[in-house]
Amino acid sequence: MRFRELIQDSSATIDAIASYLDGLSAEDRLNETRTLSRDEQRKLYQRAEKAPPITLEHFVPADMAKLAPVHHDGRNTLPLPSSLKLFQKRFCRPEDGSERLFGYNQSPFLGTVGPGFFVAVPTKGRPEWEARGQIVIDYFQVPDGPVAAGWPKVIPNSKGLQTFVYNGTRDYMRKVSTHVSIGAAYKGEKALDHYFILCRDR
Repeated sequence: MRFRELIQDSSATIDAIASYLDGLSAEDRLNETRTLSRDEQRKLYQRAEKAPPITLEHFVPADMAKLAPVHHDGRNTLPLPSSLKLFQKRFCRPEDGSERLFGYNQSPFLGTVGPGFFVAVPTKGRPEWEARGQIVIDYFQVPDGPVAAGWPKVIPNSKGLQTFVYNGTRDYMRKVSTHVSIGAAYKGEKALDHYFILCRDR
């Protein structure tokens, strides 16, 4: 079975999906994650509720130096042409060693909408958030220290056109496989029924 077929197969466990993805080459794994429709991403997010907990180390492996960037290639479910659904979330571990990650969105709209900076933190201690995923990508926060070399200048999400995209938003993340995660977008506490899949590049 291919990735999409596994998602549609109600008997396929998240462990079976993870095993399939882990067995692919990096190129094939990325290509497979770029095939999913909104309905398939929704089903995958629901299936991933039973996956092992996702951690900050999924996004930036423990052997990465502070401020070293890690890229996750993504595809969202917004009503856009296929090529404009593709983006990257770029993460780094902060210089201060705190339990969080800094990041921003590298997208076709970077020059117009803005970078959409965020801080990723565990949801532990917030039961209503924990039910959505163990890590939240929080656009209410932006990096308050140095970021990776070459990243855009940090600006708040309340500034410019990105107010309409990122401001007041949180994405809740669940693990799919070693390299792949799935997120659900919320505006404040309201679920938007939009999702995105990420595939780490290393």
